[in-house]
Amino acid sequence: MRNYRFIISGGGTGGHIYPAVAIANELKKRHKNAEFLFVGAKDKMEMEKVPQAGYKIKGLWISGLQRKLTLRNVLFPIKLVHSLIKARSILKQFKPDVAIGTGGFASGPTMKAAAWSKVPYVLQEQNSFAGITNKLSAAKAEKIFVAYEGMEKFFPSDKVLLTGNPVRTDIYETQVDKESAASQFQLSSKQPILLVLGGSLGARRVNQLIEKELPFFKSLGLQVLWQCGKLYYEEYKNYNATDVKVVAFLNRMDYAYSAADFIISRAGAGSVSELCIVGKPTLFIPSPNVAEDHQTKNAEALVEKNAALMLKENDLEALFKTTFEDLVQSTEKQEKLKENIKDLALPMATAHIVDEIEKIIA
Repeated sequence: MRNYRFIISGGGTGGHIYPAVAIANELKKRHKNAEFLFVGAKDKMEMEKVPQAGYKIKGLWISGLQRKLTLRNVLFPIKLVHSLIKARSILKQFKPDVAIGTGGFASGPTMKAAAWSKVPYVLQEQNSFAGITNKLSAAKAEKIFVAYEGMEKFFPSDKVLLTGNPVRTDIYETQVDKESAASQFQLSSKQPILLVLGGSLGARRVNQLIEKELPFFKSLGLQVLWQCGKLYYEEYKNYNATDVKVVAFLNRMDYAYSAADFIISRAGAGSVSELCIVGKPTLFIPSPNVAEDHQTKNAEALVEKNAALMLKENDLEALFKTTFEDLVQSTEKQEKLKENIKDLALPMATAHIVDEIEKIIA
């Protein structure tokens, strides 16, 4: 049996890193002797997260273009050439059978080097609006795995395959019941629970909203499980009470999702994919500070199918209370959202992607 070698590149945010790790884990499960090497951007979070997941990583000196004129933009061409040379040298030494790009700064030079070295490569695009790195790498890719319909407007249609986003296996394999999940957070399973997700670092505007509306949630008879992010925990930890649990980070998302009756969340691609599998009534508050406004477009793709609700940050003041109260008080609306969001779930995304990679290396 051949010992396959895989180069995987993606990072900058968890949205690019976690799918890359999920694909590596599935490949490792099927090919015990396979070798893996990740390529990331030197000062980005993948340099910490990938080794934590048990994989080797090499860093490129690369960053994105800023929207305004800065020294970093002046350095960009130098960094790009440096990264292309280094990526090519990494590929030459490692000799991969296939390269996998999941977006982010380092993915571009790595896929370009793969094309030069005649190494077949595939791309995985998490968002409903394609990222610039994947768009630039698309022409020579063997396959492009996407999570939303209609992605042919960004990529060559003969290469696009709708697979969904890789998600953690504990999300779709969970056996946790509501009672055990609620007690994990010292909450009551007899009373509805609102789960608030602002991403691992947290979301200032979402946290400000939750802080302000705690009395309102109480008036609706809700308990609150509030993941405020590690940047904000010190600021909000004093709100912990019998019916409010404030945490910096949730290690067991399967428990959090099983406990929840309602969810308020940012609309990162990974979160959206998980929430489709979870199938709970969800209100998205997309981050406006994300490249190409990805989060708004991710949320809109669900809103169009009546599978979730969405409020932009600048509408929260005027519309949040009425929108959320309507949802809590309408069982019919809740059931409709649950049904429609579950229809969009693609729980076997990782397996599907790896099946296709295996066809390329066969």
